[in-house]
Amino acid sequence: MLSEQSVPVVRATLPAVGAAIGNITDLFYRKLFEAQPELLRDLFNRGNQASGDQQKALAGSIAAFASLLLEKPDTRPDAMLARIANKHASLGITSGQYKIVHRHLFASMTEVLGDAVTDEVAAAWDEVYWLMANALIAIEARLYQEAGTADGEVWQRMEIAERRQETSDVVSLLLRPADGRPAAPFRPGQYVSVQVGLPDGARQIRQYSLSSAPGRQNWRISVKRVHDEARPDGEVSTWLHEHAQPGDTLTVSAPFGDLVLPAGDGPLLLASAGIGNTPMLAMLDHLASTGSTRPVITIHADRSPADHAHRAEQLGLVRALPNARHHLWYEVPGDQASEAAAGQADVSSLHLPADLTAYLCGPLPFMRAVRGDLLRCGVPAERIHYEVFGPDLWLAQ
Repeated sequence: MLSEQSVPVVRATLPAVGAAIGNITDLFYRKLFEAQPELLRDLFNRGNQASGDQQKALAGSIAAFASLLLEKPDTRPDAMLARIANKHASLGITSGQYKIVHRHLFASMTEVLGDAVTDEVAAAWDEVYWLMANALIAIEARLYQEAGTADGEVWQRMEIAERRQETSDVVSLLLRPADGRPAAPFRPGQYVSVQVGLPDGARQIRQYSLSSAPGRQNWRISVKRVHDEARPDGEVSTWLHEHAQPGDTLTVSAPFGDLVLPAGDGPLLLASAGIGNTPMLAMLDHLASTGSTRPVITIHADRSPADHAHRAEQLGLVRALPNARHHLWYEVPGDQASEAAAGQADVSSLHLPADLTAYLCGPLPFMRAVRGDLLRCGVPAERIHYEVFGPDLWLAQ
């Protein structure tokens, strides 16, 4: 909760800070990487920096957090904070790095806003920053404790036990600990970070969902190759597609992520598009392997049956669940998917139980459309959860 003296200051300056936050975050990253270039080389996603997505996500999260402090002073945006904290934990972020961010962020704020940043304004926004930072630090400390690791010590060597080509641009890698120990447990829906060394010496990190149930002998990740020669977006997925082979070892984080299968027997909606079906596969696999009888509705949208990674597996898992039903949409159904509808997913046409909990994963436009349909169908907002591959731009737009 903001202090009494900071509330009117933040309220009065939020429009100006919000209008300039994009410029502030752009300058912040330039200052940060000039001071510590190894952070761009080995920690931050160079593709997201080149596209501007990371800058937008940071700006959106700061503006949203400040607005919520004013609008709902007695509550904390736990869903937003948990999503950020899990991503930070998967990267091995430590509490000391928040001081580095603070220094360059406030230098950028002062440079962009100039004389408008009085001592009073600086103190009020300093309070906003540390309320958010300390909340994240606390959540991340708990995540590290639950993972059984020291703060930031999330990395392990894992051997590629098997490689499977799922579609023309999706490959699955089965991973086992290189030291011979059993693969660690995780919650269905979580992801891991994978760090690879690239030809220019950088060690870039990307997150991939664990796409099979916990308790298997090996972990499985499914990697969609991203093609964009003009930008570094796909440099890790391309490296994995071209170089990762059985017997090789990878540097992989402990599992993290807040889009996880809930306990209980309430009805579920698992909605995915494209490679966004990977966390849903882990949830379905877990439900099937544990003999669950809870009602499950799965929907999936894709370009075509040939582009639908794990298509046969996903359909088989749904058939294995006694109270599950599956709905498919393909942009180009062809003759191989007579059961699928053509075009975009339309959740509004489905019969949905009143106490449904929904989980969404896929491109942002897909998730926005599905969420809108669910809200119009009467599903409460607090029962709709989502996972974003990359920076969370939901709050930034």
